Amino acid sequence: MAKKILIGIGIVLGVILLAAAGLIGWLTITEYRPAAVEPAVELRDAGFKVLPLAPGDSLTILTQNTGYAGLGADADFFMDGGTGVNPTQDQVNANLEGIVQQLLDHDADVYFLQEVDADSSRSGSWDQRVTYRDSLYMLGNGPSFDYYSAYALNYSCEFVPYPLPPIGKVHSGIQTLARVPMGKPQRVALPCPFSWPVSAANLKRCLLVSYVNLEGTDKELVLVNLHLEAYDDGEGKAAQTKALLDFLTAEYEKGNYVIAGGDFNQTFPGALDAFPVQDPSLWTPGVLEEDILPEGWRFACDLSVPSCRLLNHPYDPDPAGNQFYVIDGFILSPNVELNSVETLDEQFQYTDHNPVSLRVTLLDGQ
Repeated sequence: MAKKILIGIGIVLGVILLAAAGLIGWLTITEYRPAAVEPAVELRDAGFKVLPLAPGDSLTILTQNTGYAGLGADADFFMDGGTGVNPTQDQVNANLEGIVQQLLDHDADVYFLQEVDADSSRSGSWDQRVTYRDSLYMLGNGPSFDYYSAYALNYSCEFVPYPLPPIGKVHSGIQTLARVPMGKPQRVALPCPFSWPVSAANLKRCLLVSYVNLEGTDKELVLVNLHLEAYDDGEGKAAQTKALLDFLTAEYEKGNYVIAGGDFNQTFPGALDAFPVQDPSLWTPGVLEEDILPEGWRFACDLSVPSCRLLNHPYDPDPAGNQFYVIDGFILSPNVELNSVETLDEQFQYTDHNPVSLRVTLLDGQ
């Protein structure tokens, strides 16, 4: 009897191992392998109703990590110390509607959006890119301006097998929407800190780069939408930050104006004083040091309002009950003047990030 039991156990283990090996093999074969630089996806070309831009002009940019419309005030997440995995469809629908309204309420010339699902199980396979694009056009300034849209995947996997229940299919990325004359959008790959087999079902981070034609000059405004590494040992964030800065300075040396913004997953200088880490055993962001920027460059962030909350439990209306961070903001080249930057306190109703609004002027003659 004992021998039969051992044989049965061996068969079960063998089947499990064979299935696991088959899954890893399939994920490896289907792994997303983008080129170092490749064209981004254009969902709408700028038409005749664009906002002309020239040196001396000002513009407003809003960055918002949308959390794939699944990380609202009632959410927690297993990677942050919570237990949640995928949201319900009702939660996704309510959050998506709320995020759209926030974008409409905070009018901007350019929107940098992160964690926008194109086709993912966790958000009901809904194409959120189209929702944001069409909502801005039809419900916002559509009659006055057309909205250009560029998109780049940074997470593409047919089946993410963890945790239990598993995340499933994920096709997600970053989206730039604008009513200024943009062209030549590119997906620029960032270093990936994960090795095989973890890399087969993990993110492939990137920069979404859009070039804006400026009137009266051959210079361009380079807009860089980003979402840097979150759940690594810190080396990935550092490598991606270096690659980002190398790219930005190279564009500035061409004579261009440069603005980078998004979710850095790193606290801005002074942010830890404003919002200290309460429990180091939970997720903690990296730290951006002031001296990493070349002379004349600057960070643009708002330290008075948190831009992100930890998802170890649902949002607590009592501020003392939450871990907050300032990890969303911008980097500006020396020829871009900062007029204002403000984190808009939306109380994390529909996503775990508050939007950050930036107002800048492109310095003439620079």
